[in-house]
Amino acid sequence: MAETAPIDDAIRERILADPEVVLENHDVMRALIAANERALGSNVVDLRGIAMERLEGRLDRLEDTHRSVIAAAYENLAGTNQIHRAVLRMLDPVTFEEFLTNLGTEVAQILRVDSVRLVLETVQSDEDPTLRRLGNVLCVAEPGFIETYILAGRKIPSRTVTLRQTFPSDDSIYGETAGFIHSEALMKLDFGKGRLPGMLAFGAEDPHHFKAAQGTDLLAFFAGVFERTMRRWLQ
Repeated sequence: MAETAPIDDAIRERILADPEVVLENHDVMRALIAANERALGSNVVDLRGIAMERLEGRLDRLEDTHRSVIAAAYENLAGTNQIHRAVLRMLDPVTFEEFLTNLGTEVAQILRVDSVRLVLETVQSDEDPTLRRLGNVLCVAEPGFIETYILAGRKIPSRTVTLRQTFPSDDSIYGETAGFIHSEALMKLDFGKGRLPGMLAFGAEDPHHFKAAQGTDLLAFFAGVFERTMRRWLQ
């Protein structure tokens, strides 16, 4: 019979006093199981050890899922708080000019986007002095432009919110800054019966800031609040 290697008295007393320390340590348990398998020899199958390995694998996968769920929850909460702060800031201005200026500065900073454009379809010329006075956030276009821009030649129904990478050759919305914008969020706006539609465009330098696989609920909420705010200015 093989002799048992002596254990330091302090270690032995520590284990006996608190055996959970050993049981809860994955590395120690793996070493003990491996030693037990070596002691049994190659002709003996330790079903308990195999079961423990499988349970340990399931536990690891469960912990990874748990961490992913928590990370997603924190990300959603952060996104919700960000949209709420942007909405509150958007409602502060008392004139339409201040509203547009605020949209392109403080609201854009809160949302961490590099460009904000409000596209309005109109029969008026963009050379109208009233429109030019409203700054570079406002972009006027002929009727039908918004649907054409969103669909980009695809024969599919347009959605309320579209996330995608931008087209490098198209400067119809972002103007001189188009070369720096590589992804965008496009939100269709309904201003009510008898009015031409509008579109809110968020542009980002990061090509992965807006991607088709991302959720759009928060942006749809922001667009809904924006629509209702704009109707007040259009009365």
